Amino acid sequence: MTEDLDLELSADSMDAYVSLFGLNDRNIALIEQECNVTVALRRNHLVITGENIDIVIARNVILHLLDLIKRNETVDRVRIRYTIAMIREGNKDLIGENLRRVIAVTHRGKEITCKTVGQRLYVDTIREHVLTFAVGPAGTGKTYLAMALAVMALKNKEVERIILTRPAVEAGEKLGFLPGDLTQKVDPYLRPLYDAMYDFMGADSYTKLIERGIVEVAPLAYMRGRTLSDAFIILDEAQNTTSEQMKMFLTRMGFRSRVVVTGDITQTDLPQGKVSGLAEAVRLLRDIPEIGIVELSGKDIVRHELVQQIVEAYDAAEQRRQSAGKENV
Repeated sequence: MTEDLDLELSADSMDAYVSLFGLNDRNIALIEQECNVTVALRRNHLVITGENIDIVIARNVILHLLDLIKRNETVDRVRIRYTIAMIREGNKDLIGENLRRVIAVTHRGKEITCKTVGQRLYVDTIREHVLTFAVGPAGTGKTYLAMALAVMALKNKEVERIILTRPAVEAGEKLGFLPGDLTQKVDPYLRPLYDAMYDFMGADSYTKLIERGIVEVAPLAYMRGRTLSDAFIILDEAQNTTSEQMKMFLTRMGFRSRVVVTGDITQTDLPQGKVSGLAEAVRLLRDIPEIGIVELSGKDIVRHELVQQIVEAYDAAEQRRQSAGKENV
């Protein structure tokens, strides 16, 4: 059984529909493929044809995407797939106003909002807990969103400084072979943190805050022996910490501080046989109410759609290896 459903186009909405269709109608073709419908433009009507339940899903997807476009938000294939998945799961309300609250504003005036329900949960967890662990694949916004909240906390005078750190673990290259002194050697490991901070503060403001010690970017080894109070502290790439390093870092926390620890347990660069400090900490501290733990998934990836497919392929391969291992036991 098929059913046609008309959506009438007005002069005001025509530009939005052009953006919805995308270059060479790529966006609408994706909606047709994922929702199993046909979408046609007939004069000033958008006609959706297909099974009744598929039409309802496609209509809700199109209306939601049009709303995003009218608010000058980017509609790409990643967002389209996510919207379809959420509406199909019956979570239409979760992708409405709940995701539109502005988290931060970049130095260029761009408003930063959550793009997935997982990201919204992550932001809320950071706000509600002194210590938050965020575990998930690359591209889910773990570092970027934590950085946004850190900058807002500094601007609102909730903290007096921001401390960004990550372990300088070698992934195929030896630090000794890199040129320069120690600071120059570890700089490549900290570059992603610099880039995110530039986005929110601008290069000039960032440089001034660095010079005044209000913003500090340093390797994890530099944290030993310190007590970090009145600070927003972000430990990035924490899957590459050892058990000893993680314990050392967590016990640096001082009064009136907020700590966010991010990482992807599936991408550990530690020597074989070494336990990830992040994996261990999540396991040991899971039952402490004051500690927030957020597990993001492939659905929360907001980079190029290929990133999501790559992550899913590696996850599937890992599951096959684990199943094969169980069969051989």
